[in-house]
Amino acid sequence: MKNKYVKIYEELSIKIEEGDYPVNSLLPSENELVDLYATSRETIRKALKLLSEHGYIQKVQGKGSIVLDVQKFNFPISGLVSFKELAKKMGGRASTTVEDFAEIIPDAFLKEQLKAADEDKVWKVLRVREISKEKIILDKDYLLEKYVPNLTRSICENSIYEYIENDLGLTISFAKKEITVEEPTEEDRRYLDLDGFVNIVVVKNFVYLDDASLFQYTESRHRPDKFRFVDFARRKIN
Repeated sequence: MKNKYVKIYEELSIKIEEGDYPVNSLLPSENELVDLYATSRETIRKALKLLSEHGYIQKVQGKGSIVLDVQKFNFPISGLVSFKELAKKMGGRASTTVEDFAEIIPDAFLKEQLKAADEDKVWKVLRVREISKEKIILDKDYLLEKYVPNLTRSICENSIYEYIENDLGLTISFAKKEITVEEPTEEDRRYLDLDGFVNIVVVKNFVYLDDASLFQYTESRHRPDKFRFVDFARRKIN
């Protein structure tokens, strides 16, 4: 049997998803929710904590719980965030399917992107990211085997970055990114739910270790209606 706070969380999350509590509105106060669900303040606080952790609300001191737009997800442009880290904020709404995993000899294009030598081999990983039962991201990862040995399909289903940092003991340091808007390819349409969409957002990542070794080239292909690509900038006057 589910705990009462989990049931309250599930009921409130459904109401948010269905628009009963609009984006940027306030949820009822803790006192109101205590009365509404005939439960304790501690139970309500646990339910609100789950809502916050899963990206449904933002608690603001002095105001209450502000409803967030659960139909769009923030991707920081300047950060290096794995999908698993993003998925943790969404609870059970996110999943990954590995569609292709192979060790390949890079063609001329991949050699150029990865600055690979003739003898270098590359891991090719094709993963589809599903959120709320919609396939909305196609990640095409290419990793130099000499930096990321013994990669497996199971690791790719979980987290490649977690494997690199925790198992291999390497430090992922920085990335160069290119963002473009393109027409979907046949591959995009095969793997993603793109009915009615004529463009996708493509984020190309060139990812480096802390010794400045380029080890990964990625094309992350996003359905445009589900994401905000956000950054923080500070004006500097000389």
